Amino acid sequence: MFKIVAQGKTITCSEGENLRLVLIRNDIDLHNGKAKIINCRGIGSCGTCSVEIEGSVSEANWKDKARHSFPPHSPEKNRRLACQIKVHGDLKLTKYDGFWGQGDEVVWTAE
Repeated sequence: MFKIVAQGKTITCSEGENLRLVLIRNDIDLHNGKAKIINCRGIGSCGTCSVEIEGSVSEANWKDKARHSFPPHSPEKNRRLACQIKVHGDLKLTKYDGFWGQGDEVVWTAE
């Protein structure tokens, strides 16, 4: 079991679990504002589940790379789509502001 620290909570998951599903299952506020209602439900097209990750996860797939390569996201920022990630180790997460989580102001951190 791996430990994930997000929004002041410590939760656990198994190897290879989808990060978006783990966070939602554990009541972590993954989406900002109306993105809680208006999002792609995990297919990787909207980008609203974007988070900064410290720890071991799967390599970015084409959906993650493509979504973060055009506005309002930026490939310069160290963000990933939670819906496209498989957990491979302990994680610490940070969520940023903006509808897509693309902003510079921290909404919540690991602690």
